[in-house]
Amino acid sequence: MTYKNSLIMLGLMIIIGFLTWTSLVFYHPQSNKPQVPQNSPDALMEHVTALILDKQGKPKLKVITPKLVHFPENDTTHFTSPELTLYRRSPKPWFITSLHAIATQGIEHIDFWDNVVVHHAADENNPATIIKTTMLTVYPNKNLAQTQNHITMTQPSLTVSAVGMNANLKTGDIKLLSQARGIYVPTS
Repeated sequence: MTYKNSLIMLGLMIIIGFLTWTSLVFYHPQSNKPQVPQNSPDALMEHVTALILDKQGKPKLKVITPKLVHFPENDTTHFTSPELTLYRRSPKPWFITSLHAIATQGIEHIDFWDNVVVHHAADENNPATIIKTTMLTVYPNKNLAQTQNHITMTQPSLTVSAVGMNANLKTGDIKLLSQARGIYVPTS
């Protein structure tokens, strides 16, 4: 019986060894982290004031919003009633407000819509300017803003209506794309 018991024990040891080996090779434990679908938000913040600095530590961009929701897909952020301030070398920054905005790839590209207002106070090179439109795309790192929609631009003694605009926010140059009509009323 000892020979027979030894063979049975050897067979059981081989089977247990084989099962142990296969369970170690093919078993992949589930992660304890929940898997978040890409189209689900991964962050929500309220009453946000964010200041982004350039490489020299000077203000580059400031965002104020009562609510933002971030989605991991394309690093997209949805803003409610955002107030964006774009700083540049001039002491007078550009201010952009709207009811809604979406930033993609961080802050590379920001789309504003619904009651968009762009404001720049007068400085040594440019008059005070207010631009109103329904939709505006801003590229903060390039200091550019553009729209294909109707705009109304107001400067001292001048109101211009046009369809489409490209604005260089660094230099203050504004190019109207089509159907531009202006009213000039000199101050007395």
